[in-house]
Amino acid sequence: MHYGGKIIAGLIIFLGLVSLPFWFNLGSAAYKQPKVELPKNEKNCVESKEYMRTSHMKLLDQWRDWALRDGKRTYINHNGKEFTISLQNTCMKCHVSKEKFCDKCHNDAGVSPYCWDCHVPPKEAK
Repeated sequence: MHYGGKIIAGLIIFLGLVSLPFWFNLGSAAYKQPKVELPKNEKNCVESKEYMRTSHMKLLDQWRDWALRDGKRTYINHNGKEFTISLQNTCMKCHVSKEKFCDKCHNDAGVSPYCWDCHVPPKEAK
């Protein structure tokens, strides 16, 4: 154990250097959700906020299949309210800015949705 002190000191320095990025970013890496302004006559989204944050992609895939393959154009949410199955006419009423809402969230999450392969992206207000 002649080198015991040097080994322990080396391990402490190594662990300090490896964990430095975590300590450096502590508190500064908090994600801020973008704000969504609902239209005056709407109080809620198609589903709950928690559901939409975690599962909107599944809902949009279902909507696509129902609208294009089954001809279904009405969605009834868990509260019994009816919505038209339409990205442009339902979702984009509230999420009016592709750049400030869609792109911000998807870029932060590191995903590339293919919505705009078929749909026309909304024009950004200048």
